[in-house]
Amino acid sequence: MSTPFSLLLPVYRGDRADHLIRAFQSTVTEQTLRPSEVVVVQDGQITADLASALERLESASPVPVRRLRLTHNVGLAQALQCGLSACSHEVVARMDADDISLPHRFATQVPLVESGVDLVGSSLVEFGEDADGTSTRTLRIPPLAPADIAEQARLRSPFNHPTVVYRRSAVLQAGGYRELPLLEDYWLFTRMIDSGAVVANIEEPLVLYRVDAGSYERRGGWRLLRSEVGLQRRLRAEGFTTRGQAARNLAVRGGYRVVPVALRRSLYRRRFTTDGPLAATLPPALPPALPSALPPALPSAPAGPRGEVA
Repeated sequence: MSTPFSLLLPVYRGDRADHLIRAFQSTVTEQTLRPSEVVVVQDGQITADLASALERLESASPVPVRRLRLTHNVGLAQALQCGLSACSHEVVARMDADDISLPHRFATQVPLVESGVDLVGSSLVEFGEDADGTSTRTLRIPPLAPADIAEQARLRSPFNHPTVVYRRSAVLQAGGYRELPLLEDYWLFTRMIDSGAVVANIEEPLVLYRVDAGSYERRGGWRLLRSEVGLQRRLRAEGFTTRGQAARNLAVRGGYRVVPVALRRSLYRRRFTTDGPLAATLPPALPPALPSALPPALPSAPAGPRGEVA
């Protein structure tokens, strides 16, 4: 009998109903190892089509769904912290409302947590369209060995945040999710590493991460630069980085946030994605949705920014 685990899924008004339905289906219905429960955090008021989609997903779900309704939008960090408190199980899997999990994701990750790992992520495939309408599929492989994870965490997030499964006690021991717009996951991971959490990454991509023509624009800008400066100050104050590392990070990561979008896109793909041998093994098409009793999703507005990968 596998360890029971909770699926933590935040939803806010900027999400799309059709993407939410696909994300839910891929992480619940299609999984060879299903979560024991789904905790949906409704972060403030949502659109009518999202509310309709959630109601239909709850009624058709093969596992219990608990919806935590927050009266107003509190942001991702506080929404996740509230959701974490509502989870019934020690093991928790993260999922965003616009990504797709491959069917064997949890069957691959949960045994590692059962073996003693506190935080495990995986590679992911970014898919979507560029501004010119060209379809894209790129592979992002995180550092794999624990020592490499700890080393790279001094410069960038060593986990693809939509892929992680963790022990709730390890998250809480590190202080839980704290407010830092678009960088809250990265900050949490550094504190978990610093507090002694056992960490691992799986080289195989287990999540398909949806990007659009505006994704690279959202990875920069003055708001994210302010968060970047705040993150580097916190990492230095916590002793996670040295003075030299903090200066390097401000120059490299801060500069990345303010360069032109075309250059940011080029730098990101050159530094964080690969077309190497593992990328060649990816299936030629995205996995199709299984037949569902749910009616087609209603059209909705384009998604807004949530946590970022880089």
